[in-house]
Amino acid sequence: MTKAQTAKSGPASAKTKMTDTNLLLLITVIVFIIMYAGAMLFLKKGFLKPQTFLNILNANSALIITSCGMSIVMITGGIDISVGGVVALVSMSCAVYLDYQGGSVFGSLLIALGIGLAFGAVQGFLVAYLDIQPFIVSLAGMFFARGMTTIVHTAPFNVANEAFVALKGARILIPGLGTVTKAGKYVDAYVVLGVPVALLIVVLLFLVLRFTKLGRSFYAVGGNRQSALMLGINVKRTRFLAHLLCGLLAGIGGYVYFLYVGSGSASHAGGMEMNAIASSIIGGTLLSGGVGNIFGTFVGVLSLNTIQNIVSSIGLDDAWWTGITVAGMLCVFLIIQSVLLARKR
Repeated sequence: MTKAQTAKSGPASAKTKMTDTNLLLLITVIVFIIMYAGAMLFLKKGFLKPQTFLNILNANSALIITSCGMSIVMITGGIDISVGGVVALVSMSCAVYLDYQGGSVFGSLLIALGIGLAFGAVQGFLVAYLDIQPFIVSLAGMFFARGMTTIVHTAPFNVANEAFVALKGARILIPGLGTVTKAGKYVDAYVVLGVPVALLIVVLLFLVLRFTKLGRSFYAVGGNRQSALMLGINVKRTRFLAHLLCGLLAGIGGYVYFLYVGSGSASHAGGMEMNAIASSIIGGTLLSGGVGNIFGTFVGVLSLNTIQNIVSSIGLDDAWWTGITVAGMLCVFLIIQSVLLARKR
């Protein structure tokens, strides 16, 4: 092959080569399709109803939002295990504000955003500018958030604020996807208000990571900080913004969670941070940083909850079976990631 032929074939081969991010996303999507199609084919038990899929979105819209924030931090090579505590603190603070302080729905939303931004800013500063390990910082944040939740109010209670109850009960009907009951009554399919919020955040973050300078900086910092510095990227500011964004999304996710459960409790969102990490890994985000896709994280949340529904549908209702199955999924995806890392080396 001549030099001219090599020059012509080089760019073409580079364009057709699949990146690690796209490969992991493709694997995640294929696994989810196989799982859900298999459940529809062999289990049926409601999986054929569109509302079953919509219920996964309804119940996990808050997890989708917090998982997106977790993925941003993981792409930069960090981690944030305080998101579950932040969600619980937001729920309790908003509940107390609405019921005991006579507050408004808009005011409670500002409280949620303020709590999320405060945690993101403090933890981002400690991680980015004082160079403290993200795990240690977010571990302290998790304990602080859980402790503050109990200080705000100890006993769990349901919110009785009329405006909030009306907002919580709002439903967005999906025409054409309803089902007919045994009594012959047509029931519309629906999603709760948190679902469009979660989907909008997924789309916005996907665009930010794909088409903006900040998104490319996240990947560059996670891939190699020294190389990012040589490229003129402000590594400290980028890491700070990643944690700030994660905190903001935890605040939004906390309010969406609060809107779904309609109550305040110190036990809310228990283990959500682990589910967010698991969803990000299943969605193709590398723990070492530099590789990840927000759409993959979204599919990761769907996969995580689909496998839980499948385990429950086949009669294994004990909690440990769900844990064992999720652990198996994580092992499979971690092995795939290890193979990709070995190939890169």
